[in-house]
Amino acid sequence: MAANLTLYHASPSRSSVVLWMLEEVGEPYDVELLSLSKGDNMKAGYLAVNPMGKVPALLHHGVAITELAAICSYLADEFPDTKLSVPIGTPRRGVYLKWLFFGPGCLEPAIIDRAAPRAEPARRGMLGYGDFDTTMNVIADAVSKATYLMGDQFTAADVVIGANIRWGMSFKIIPERKEFVDYVARLLERPALQRADAKDKAFAAA
Repeated sequence: MAANLTLYHASPSRSSVVLWMLEEVGEPYDVELLSLSKGDNMKAGYLAVNPMGKVPALLHHGVAITELAAICSYLADEFPDTKLSVPIGTPRRGVYLKWLFFGPGCLEPAIIDRAAPRAEPARRGMLGYGDFDTTMNVIADAVSKATYLMGDQFTAADVVIGANIRWGMSFKIIPERKEFVDYVARLLERPALQRADAKDKAFAAA
């Protein structure tokens, strides 16, 4: 019987983050591999799933979900036994949602702007994240106080934020501050991330 979850994945890419999230969830899933270099993401079949022509995309019971943080949030809520979310009605859920939105709203734009700077720097007030150093300091402060962003509880927010921190440091865009190095080291101890990395290497080799 086919799994109810299907990840459209290009290895390696942003969809690698959802691959990790799926391993954390622990439910059966299928993977549809796409080659970005061959333009698979711009073919009609995939554009019917995600008109943006980007990965990741996730099918669940035939319904397509796109946007990385949205997918991770959806999976965490859809499979509550994993305790990868903070339930609705819990005061701490607001902080959890803050971090989920902080990933695509602040952290990733800050990283991309640092990697591909403008000819003329934008005014701070024009940028949703304000400035790079403030963005880094806010995250460093959070991960220096506890094991994870939500204290001792690992959540989908750590998948979203942690993957970006790990990626940014690997490309020398994010500074290798002790707070970040220690945080990523804790994430790398997670069996789900280890399984996802091994699968991603196999997908890339194929």
